Amino acid sequence: MSIKKVLHYGTPSLREPSKEVHKVSRKITDLVQDLFDTMYAQNGVGLAAPQIGVNLRVFVIDASTKEEPLDPMVFINPKIIKKSGAIKSNEGCLSFPEAYTDVVRYKDIMVKATNEHGKPFVMEVKGGNLLARAIQHENDHLDGILFIDHCLNRFEAEEVLKKYNLPSIDPDKLIDEEEMKSQL
Repeated sequence: MSIKKVLHYGTPSLREPSKEVHKVSRKITDLVQDLFDTMYAQNGVGLAAPQIGVNLRVFVIDASTKEEPLDPMVFINPKIIKKSGAIKSNEGCLSFPEAYTDVVRYKDIMVKATNEHGKPFVMEVKGGNLLARAIQHENDHLDGILFIDHCLNRFEAEEVLKKYNLPSIDPDKLIDEEEMKSQL
C-alpha cells in the first residue's frame, strides 16, 4: 500500500489508548499492509498502528532472524493472557530514532489475538527471545505505554533521550517493576 510517517516520541497521540477493531475489513487489511511497508522501510522488527497515527489495536511483527526464521505476524485486538519470569534487554523504537536503553520484560508470555483473516489465535512464546519482547513492546503501544516507561535506569535513559534531542521521561509514566527487576 504505502509507507507512512512514523510519529516520534513527544507526539501526544502515542500516549492515548487505542480502540478495539470490531471487524477485519478492507480498511484494516490496508492498515496492516501500510504497517508492514512502513516497518520494512524503517528496518524495524515491529510497528503498532498508533505509531502511524491510527489509534486502533493492531500491530505487526517480523522477528525473523538467521537462527530463528519466522513468518511476519499480524496481531489485531491482542491481549497478553499469561506472563512470567523477567529478562533485561536493550530496546529501541521507531518512534525514538537511534535511542536505545535497557528495559525489563517478561521472559515468557501467552498472547491471544486475531490475524489479518479474522481468525483468532493463541501463541505462547518462551525464553525472552526477540519475538516475546517485540510482542510486549508493540502491545504496550496500544495502551499508550512506551518502552522507556520500562527503563531499568531512569538517569541513563534520560541521557540517551537528551543525546537524540528527544523529550524527557515523564516520571508519572514509569512503571513500577521492582518485583520483575528482582528476578534479573
